[in-house]
Amino acid sequence: MRNKFEEQLMHLNNELITMGALCEEAISGCVKYLFNSDSEMKEAVIEVEKQIDQKERDIEQLCMKLLIQQQPVATDFRIISSALKMISDMERIGDQASDIAEIVKHIDRRNIDGDTHISAMAKETIKMVTDSIESFVKKDIELATDVIKQDDNVDELFNKVKDELIETLRQPTECAEALIDLLMIAKYFERIGDHAENIAEWVIFSITGQHIDIGQND
Repeated sequence: MRNKFEEQLMHLNNELITMGALCEEAISGCVKYLFNSDSEMKEAVIEVEKQIDQKERDIEQLCMKLLIQQQPVATDFRIISSALKMISDMERIGDQASDIAEIVKHIDRRNIDGDTHISAMAKETIKMVTDSIESFVKKDIELATDVIKQDDNVDELFNKVKDELIETLRQPTECAEALIDLLMIAKYFERIGDHAENIAEWVIFSITGQHIDIGQND
């Protein structure tokens, strides 16, 4: 019975890895759409977001099956309940990547500054998502803690983007609407970082049973 349960837990890990990889793909796709004007990426991001939604449903069913059929002990229960919390954050990451792609299609990006820090934000958030999932699979508290610390970098980059765009808006410009759109995109990346931080915090709980301050993000 325990061997069967261990196999199902491994399957849960693999499903989480797959869902995390889809989140990375969605973020990377909207970044390519933003910086390379690759219009095909918009539809690709929307399709990946649908796959993320389906993966959330699949993992929910697997977790419910584990809880109902296997009667897990306290440690196992923490792992399963944490996984349920994590997939909720991953689903939101997919939504926000799709939201970014939707905004990009309306942007006239000519003569707009601030791209460097938005690009850096995107790279940081992709790394945070990757590392947060890896920390769960490897039960690596140190890596999860590093993810939480990385969120400060994303917040700092967001503030830089915000300051740059606001300063530009103070000058006469024909790009005001596009600048506001870029600020919204930066905010979505900042939120993605928050969700990755949440995932890392649930990883720590799943291992230690101790809650730290887990943010509530949209």
